[in-house]
Amino acid sequence: MKLSAFKFDLPEDKIAKYPTENRDESKLMVLHKATGEIEHKIFKDVVDYFDEGDVLVNNDTKVFPARLYGQKEKTGAKIEVFLLRELNQEMHLWDVLVDPARKIRVGNKLYFGEGELVAEVIDNTTSRGRTIRFLFDGTDEEFYKTIDTLGETPLPRTIPRETEPEDRERFQTIYAQHVGAVAAPVAGLHFTRQVMKRLEIKGVDIVPITLHIGLGTFRAVDVEDLTKHKMDSENYNINQSTADVVNRALDNKKRVCSIGTTSMRALESSVSAGGRLKANGAWTDKFIFPEYEFKICNALITNFHLPESTLLMQAAAFGGYNNVMNAYKVAQKENYRFFSYGDAMLII
Repeated sequence: MKLSAFKFDLPEDKIAKYPTENRDESKLMVLHKATGEIEHKIFKDVVDYFDEGDVLVNNDTKVFPARLYGQKEKTGAKIEVFLLRELNQEMHLWDVLVDPARKIRVGNKLYFGEGELVAEVIDNTTSRGRTIRFLFDGTDEEFYKTIDTLGETPLPRTIPRETEPEDRERFQTIYAQHVGAVAAPVAGLHFTRQVMKRLEIKGVDIVPITLHIGLGTFRAVDVEDLTKHKMDSENYNINQSTADVVNRALDNKKRVCSIGTTSMRALESSVSAGGRLKANGAWTDKFIFPEYEFKICNALITNFHLPESTLLMQAAAFGGYNNVMNAYKVAQKENYRFFSYGDAMLII
């Protein structure tokens, strides 16, 4: 399939600047993939579509404040450093993006805050990528606390506003546990304790996986032939308990719903020869686009994604290309809100 098949006009005012006041009161479009039928609901109505023995799989990764603003030694030039991943904990070695990149060379020192944190650039990795080493004498706990204090919530640049203090809480799922993501698994942002409790009362199992979302998830596809696009690798973990619950639901012909495309990528990256979920801890660069045969999931909760994004391609692979692209036309007409803080879609 071609990249141009996923192109559509999306006015900037359709991209949600802020989340809804209450997480579970965003709009919910329900798309029935067998017929293309569309229903318009509120997110808290999602409970009505699941029954005893069904399973929802969430991604319990936790976003850390990955965007740092510092100054270059001597010149005092303002520099943005975006923390991508920790390469070596003992040495405080990180893979980062810098902006403006042309000013940052190997050997430069960068200062953050009032000098609480100092980093040295030790390698160039890509045009904007660098490897840096933080020069920090305290404990690991003190180091991460300093990052947490100085860092800013890494809202995607596509959201047309500056980051605000409230984003610390709202750009995080209520069940986030394992620190390591630079973006939230946004389908999970709609869930509240009340919705989860109502699902549990109905006998629906909610189980976690962890996939630490990197910026690669949002990287633009720059090839027309999608078979030539390469996804960045992301680390995931699926425990045995989650695998057992999911496999029991599959054996009993129950609904297995992925909360978000990130959970789905992890699940579809760890399938046994018999078509069942395997417990696993690994890296995945799996790129899902039409046509794709899903092995684990038969339902998906996701947001409305940007044109030509890999997230839209994955949703289209699951719901059917024509169904999903038509749903996106309906979503614009019905004033659904797009992207990270936008509304939700349930595909069943």
